[in-house]
Amino acid sequence: MHRTLEVSVPADRTDQLIDHLCPYPEVIGLAVLRGASIKPKGDILTLSVLNRGADKVLQQIQTICTGSEYSIATAEQASLIDPQQDGLIEEDYDEAIWEEMETGLRHNGCITANYLSLMAIGGAVAAVGLVSDPAPQAISFVAAAVIAPGFDPLAKLSLGITLRKPGLIKKGIKSTLAGYALLVVAAAAAFWIMQWTGSASVIDFTTNPEVKHLSEPTSREMIMSVCGALAGGIMVASYRESFIAGPIIALAFIHASATIGVGLASGEWALSVEGLERFGLDILFIVAGCWFVFVIKQLFVHKRKPIV
Repeated sequence: MHRTLEVSVPADRTDQLIDHLCPYPEVIGLAVLRGASIKPKGDILTLSVLNRGADKVLQQIQTICTGSEYSIATAEQASLIDPQQDGLIEEDYDEAIWEEMETGLRHNGCITANYLSLMAIGGAVAAVGLVSDPAPQAISFVAAAVIAPGFDPLAKLSLGITLRKPGLIKKGIKSTLAGYALLVVAAAAAFWIMQWTGSASVIDFTTNPEVKHLSEPTSREMIMSVCGALAGGIMVASYRESFIAGPIIALAFIHASATIGVGLASGEWALSVEGLERFGLDILFIVAGCWFVFVIKQLFVHKRKPIV
């Protein structure tokens, strides 16, 4: 998707910005409202920009407006129509800018009641799968992967490492610890309830084939996890977060973390440790895979640090 940038700038920087931005072929449209911005005080520039030029435009705004009060709001455009620039528009690519990636990961992986609730529900649903037959188990694992927003705080950690932002790294670690701790507790509680009501037993858990697959992963599972981690990083970086469920399903970190809780609740400490090992392995794949993708994007696409 192409972008609209709404830039509020001091009046004394407006003409300089226009002179620098107008020659860019990636800037398809530019409009100015003089004196329209109240906070911060100044003018408003509205730009219709191709994805391939967004980083260059933002860098220019930062260069010219440094030392003054300014703000930038970004939005996706459903379409961009300009008969004179149709060929250039058709060749645009699908990339998110650093600021949008950080905002999206902050929204989905921030420690809020919604985030924690979804992590807990995902853990309970995954626990049901760990004591179920193959057909309902598949449904349970897929549902848990879609419900629990467990990928975003890990991708946030990778983004913080890539951009060398300690605050972002710290937030990613805190969100990960809080979310997965609650997921483990919810998985344990779900198993206790199933055991108390007689719908599941320790034998159902210890003899489940998928639990064995989690504790003894083969190269097939490893390849799937690595591919899922890389695909997730690419989707975060390319405006495809609506499809992020696919990579998460390919990974095993949600039901692996649920295995920790069910193992603790059932007294099967060895299975808890094995679940922790598989969970840690998938976490490593996600953090390293996303970091690799983000580094490639920085080297060959963005080539700049975020404005803030």
